[in-house]
Amino acid sequence: MKKPLATQLHEPALFARSTRVHTQSLVPGKTRILLLEAGDQLTVVNVEGNQQAEILALNEQGLCALESLGLSNNTPNNTLHQSLSTHTDCPDAFKTLIQQLNPLPCSVNLWDEALPAGYRLTLIASDKMWIVLSIPDCKTPVDSQARSSELELILTRLDAQALPTLPSSLGEVVNEFTLHPGTARAYPVKAGEYIQVIDVAGRQCSDFVAFDFTALNQGQCVELDPTVTRTLNGHAYPGPGLFSKFFDQQMQPMLEVIQDTVGRHDSFALACTARYYESMGYMGHDNCSDNISHALQPFGIPSKPGWPAINFFFNTQINEHQQMTLDEPWSRPGDYVLLRALKDLLCVSTSCPDDIDPANGWMPTDIHIRLYSAQEHFSPAMSTRTLPNSEPVLTRKSGFYPHLSALTQHFTEYRGWWLPTHFNGYGSLQEYYGCRERVAVMDLSALRKFDILGPDAEALLNYCLTRDIRKLAVGQVVYSAMCYEHGGMLDDGTLLRLGPDNFRWICGEDYASIWLREQAAKLNMKVWIKSATDQIHNLAVQGPLSRELLTQLIWTPATQPSVTELGWFRLTIGRLNDYNGCPLMVTRTGYTGELGYEIWCHPDDATALWTQLWEKGKHLGLVPLGLEALDMLRIEAGLVFAGYEFCDQTDPFTAGIGFCVPLKSKQDEFIGREALLARQAHPQHKLMGLRILGNETAHHGDRVYQGRAQVGIVTSATRSPITGQNIALCRLDVRYCTLGTPLQLGKLDGHQKRLEVEVCAPIFYDPDKTRVRS
Repeated sequence: MKKPLATQLHEPALFARSTRVHTQSLVPGKTRILLLEAGDQLTVVNVEGNQQAEILALNEQGLCALESLGLSNNTPNNTLHQSLSTHTDCPDAFKTLIQQLNPLPCSVNLWDEALPAGYRLTLIASDKMWIVLSIPDCKTPVDSQARSSELELILTRLDAQALPTLPSSLGEVVNEFTLHPGTARAYPVKAGEYIQVIDVAGRQCSDFVAFDFTALNQGQCVELDPTVTRTLNGHAYPGPGLFSKFFDQQMQPMLEVIQDTVGRHDSFALACTARYYESMGYMGHDNCSDNISHALQPFGIPSKPGWPAINFFFNTQINEHQQMTLDEPWSRPGDYVLLRALKDLLCVSTSCPDDIDPANGWMPTDIHIRLYSAQEHFSPAMSTRTLPNSEPVLTRKSGFYPHLSALTQHFTEYRGWWLPTHFNGYGSLQEYYGCRERVAVMDLSALRKFDILGPDAEALLNYCLTRDIRKLAVGQVVYSAMCYEHGGMLDDGTLLRLGPDNFRWICGEDYASIWLREQAAKLNMKVWIKSATDQIHNLAVQGPLSRELLTQLIWTPATQPSVTELGWFRLTIGRLNDYNGCPLMVTRTGYTGELGYEIWCHPDDATALWTQLWEKGKHLGLVPLGLEALDMLRIEAGLVFAGYEFCDQTDPFTAGIGFCVPLKSKQDEFIGREALLARQAHPQHKLMGLRILGNETAHHGDRVYQGRAQVGIVTSATRSPITGQNIALCRLDVRYCTLGTPLQLGKLDGHQKRLEVEVCAPIFYDPDKTRVRS
């Protein structure tokens, strides 16, 4: 007899599956305040190792409780007291307690020695107590290795909680209320005020409609309109995500999205209706549309059987047959959307009662609404998570942002950072030619930087990267792939060797550090992997005049090569202007196919670097460079981009970077070697170039045909200013990779409209790299 089969779920971020265990991060410069009941356990994980933290423990009477945690003999350290004085979101009970204490009891270091990555310390509360944890924000210069890193906090409650607690408010709250499943509420919002829709327990949908309040007072019903909003935002139909602005029937903006910690919603499908539940056999089931109509009755607004609504947290997909499917929401406990009212509004929010499908994770929970004063200012941001249960990190601004924002308002979110797409008064073409003909500067601080340190650093990197790291000299830089066991690429990047046991991996993927740490643990290696992204920002200075510009800026000691002497894929350590200037690192690297450099500095020195660079570059015709121009430059140079030319299903050979996998000369074992040997021996696809014979452009995802058969797909495409041709990079079946092979690029359904193309080499500009090597 077979036993009943249960679904085997792995849902690390879903609260409903584990109401006793809560995981959160403590990042440098921040403070966490936790209330523990008797029997609760707090485990602190030293994620990257060698990171100090400070702890304060108080019982209900305000007395020191460190002794009951076994920490009373640790080294005193009262810098935490200063951070508490500026902590704005203390729980009210804790704030009341510490206001009665003068002075505060002593805080101590959490541990008194250097600890390895992954070390865990578990503290058990003997009675009810407050725990305060803080990491000092150590602002170290670019040439130092002492990086502050985060700690992971795992709180295990003795008793399960019904729901997570609400997150702290973002600012001055003018009104707030909780919506239980199957309820809706109408509420006025004044122009300029902010609306925060909070998913308290995670995976819970909330429908939202809005009306022009002034028009309602004049007897007109002007509401949020899905067709107008999609049209003005250039979208054809509802799809996952949110629009930046939402409009009413008269094409007037009503709301703008300021922050979103989820990134996955369905804008403007209908709120759930009675007819939907009836069609499933659930007559009389609560539904959001009827609840919205009921909430609007006092305002004289006619009811509707189905309300077009912003479906916050609702996870739908539209498949290739134009059918809408759904699954559980992506939202985690405390996730939210923050909107700003652009006029006086009457709004309605719901907490969806749907418990007959995955729309609310099969278990509807609460939605909380907060309204904030118009006097508050919240920076536009979305959030990223390295892992599903990681704390959300809102979009960041680099140290160069104040200078960039003075030149443009056109920014886009790129891997958790705001980067400019193009600049006012320049435009992508002028920026492009500025780089090809003179010199251009671009903020690339969004690149991830990880320091790998210790006696086993070389061995670890040689195992995790495809290049032969043992051949890398101090002061040298190498481009490499990082692969999984099956040969698919995790990421690409550049590795810098700063010393015999000191390396810096620069890439685009946050997960790379976790991957490296996991491999080091498996091999029991003595090595540290430290995150350095927030401590090192960088500018790319590219173009034929880049060397001339930097020789005026960079001072180097006699022990380091000067900018003039610096070879291709080499680095030097220097300072800005002279011996006493701020520390900098310069690498002769770039992503444009031109002679170029990257300058690396601490964020605190970003203003000094930008000011000097911008001032001394004027007479050379220096231009700022945005992402749009960079895309043209890198496609012409045949340089690959994550998510386009490669992914975890693509090996380096297929991605066109097989040169960084020396299978014959590298004798050491490395991750993916066996799979790559097989893939190299039996290639299916190859990265090639396409010249489009005409003036129509190709786009990422366009299919390439030989007759009726699809034989390739466009990975990147652009109109090349310097060649005057429309060009593309294409992942092509190896049978059609002969140079000059005529093929067709399909538009519409791939058959009704086609463009004639010709296969060519995947480098369209300076294939011998004479300029970048000059």
